Amino acid sequence: MTGIIGFVGLGVMGEPICRNLVRKSGRKVLAFDLSAEPLARIVADGAAAAGSVADVIGGSEVIFICLPSAKHVSTIFEGGIAQSIRSGQTVIDLGTSEVGMTRDFARRLAEKGALWIDAPIARTRQAAQDGTLSVMVGATADAFAKVEPLIRHFATDVTLCGGTGAGQVTKILNNMVLFETVNALAEAVAVASHSGVEPKLLLETLSKGSADSFALRNHGMKAIVAKEFPLRAFSTEYALKDLTYALELGGQAGLNLRGAALLRSIFEETIDKGMGDAYFPVIAKLIDPAGFSK
Repeated sequence: MTGIIGFVGLGVMGEPICRNLVRKSGRKVLAFDLSAEPLARIVADGAAAAGSVADVIGGSEVIFICLPSAKHVSTIFEGGIAQSIRSGQTVIDLGTSEVGMTRDFARRLAEKGALWIDAPIARTRQAAQDGTLSVMVGATADAFAKVEPLIRHFATDVTLCGGTGAGQVTKILNNMVLFETVNALAEAVAVASHSGVEPKLLLETLSKGSADSFALRNHGMKAIVAKEFPLRAFSTEYALKDLTYALELGGQAGLNLRGAALLRSIFEETIDKGMGDAYFPVIAKLIDPAGFSK
């Protein structure tokens, strides 16, 4: 693929991903966002600004979209992509979206000779800046071979998970496991702080044994122990959205996901208490309010 790259969605993750494409791909990048500030920053780094989603589609061979939810993706699909897409173009969805919707969009683009590839991203905002994300791709082997070199400009781990929708399934389950792990960490920290063990020491010690995890070293140490739950991060509301996708997949398979269902109620209660916009490890405040009132 040698043509112009389009990019829609310059949020917390999208902006650094787009910046890596600008810096590393050697190709013109045509970017669009509803917010003027990140668009101005990415233009200053060498991208060209588009006036609309339709302009991005009209001027690009391959289009990345990095939006917060399936609702946002559906809006630009129905409001621009479906009408403007041309044969030979490829759209790559970097967000976490509902599996059925993903497969429907892929089918509709295929009818026009275009590709819809699900390639949800994982890891942190810092990883997006460093170009070390993990990306889970749903596509044919041939389509994957074409887009993998582009994805590797912002990711170090790029996995073909299966056909259309398989990337979304894998990412949704990744998030389900992450959320349940973070809840366990929040409970462990709460018990430790009430039982004479310093939370930081607890997690540092657990990191040396079988309880170690990415979640412990990042969400546990950098959020729960540090008591840092920023608003411009992966929020409780977005976490609930992704967990709901996992529960829907479980229901479709005839499975009762008790742990995920319990966590859904925890997320809902956290949102009800006014913490829906905060970084989702803020559930620690729900588990141990006294530990965060000092």
